[in-house]
Amino acid sequence: MAEMNSRPHRPRRPAARTVTAAGLLSALLVGGVQAPAQASEAARTATAPCAEQGRVEVFRKGGVPLLDWRENLEFDGRGTLWVTHLMEHRVEGYAPDGTLRTSFPLNGPGGIERGPDSMMYVNYGANPLTSVLTGGGVVRFDPTAAQPKPEKFVDGLSGINGLAVDADGNFYLSREMSTGIIKIRPDGTRDEAWTRAADLFGTNGLEIVGDQLYSTSIIDATSSIVRTPLNNPAGRTTVTSLTPNPLDIKVLDGLTSFDGDLLVVGFRSGELIRVDPATGRSCVLVSGLHLPSSVRVPRGFGDHDPRRELFVVETSGRIVKVTV
Repeated sequence: MAEMNSRPHRPRRPAARTVTAAGLLSALLVGGVQAPAQASEAARTATAPCAEQGRVEVFRKGGVPLLDWRENLEFDGRGTLWVTHLMEHRVEGYAPDGTLRTSFPLNGPGGIERGPDSMMYVNYGANPLTSVLTGGGVVRFDPTAAQPKPEKFVDGLSGINGLAVDADGNFYLSREMSTGIIKIRPDGTRDEAWTRAADLFGTNGLEIVGDQLYSTSIIDATSSIVRTPLNNPAGRTTVTSLTPNPLDIKVLDGLTSFDGDLLVVGFRSGELIRVDPATGRSCVLVSGLHLPSSVRVPRGFGDHDPRRELFVVETSGRIVKVTV
C-alpha cells in the first residue's frame, strides 16, 4: 500500500456484481427514500479524483442504451468472461480478445458468480418486465461445456438482483425493493433466520471479502456502502456515505475488491469510485462512464492483469476495460 504523500486519497491502513428498471426509476425520480445522514469527511472527498487515474478502453462496443443493457459480469478463471444481458435475456461468454464464444437464453439474468465448486451461478428474473411471468431464482452451469446448459438451483424468489458466494458455498442475494438479504445454503435451502437479521432494505451490489459482506443500495440518498459480518448479520456498520447532498445521489450499483480497496460503480454518476474499507476514505478512479452497473477484476483471462485491470459493464451495452 502506498504512503499518503503518493496517494493522497488512499491513507495507510493495516494489510489485509446492479439495478433493475423499476429500481432505477425509483431511485432517480425520488432521489432515494432513506434519510440522509450527516456527511463525513470521507464523503466530502468522494468527488475528488484519485492520484492514480484509470484509463478506459472499449472491450466490446454497445448498442441502443437500455435496450442493450448488460447487467453483470464474472470471470470463470479458465479464460472466459461471462456477461448477463438483462434485456435480451441471455448469458454471453467472451474470449480474452473480445470474441463472443457462446451464449444461452435465460430470463432476465442479473448477478453472476463463480462458486467454490467452479460452477457458474446466475440469478434470473431480475428484469421486472418479465419476472412477473416466470418468477426468479438461481441457475448454475458448467463453464467448460461447449454449449452450456443452465440447470435450476433454487426458484420461488422475487425481486432479486445481486449475488455473492462465500467460501463455504453459501449464496447471498440482494433485493432492491424488499427487506433482508436472502441467504441460501449450499443445498439450496433458505437460511430464514440469517435473512431476517440482515434486515437492510433495498440492497443491490454485493461483494464478500474474507468474512465480511459489503453491499450497496440504489435507494439510499447518502450513497452508502454497508459492511455485514457473515457470522453476525445484525452487526452491520456503514463503511462510508458518498453523497453529502442527497439531491446528487450516485445510485451505487456493483462493487468488487481490488488491491485491498473496494471499487464501486455509480450508476447515475457514471463513476468508478475507490474506497478504503478500513477508513471510508474515497476518490474517483474513473468518470464519464455510460450508466455502469458492475465491475470485476479479470482472473485467469488471457494476458489481462488482475493487479492493474478492471472490467465494467454498462446499460449502454458496452464492456470497457479500465487500466490503473
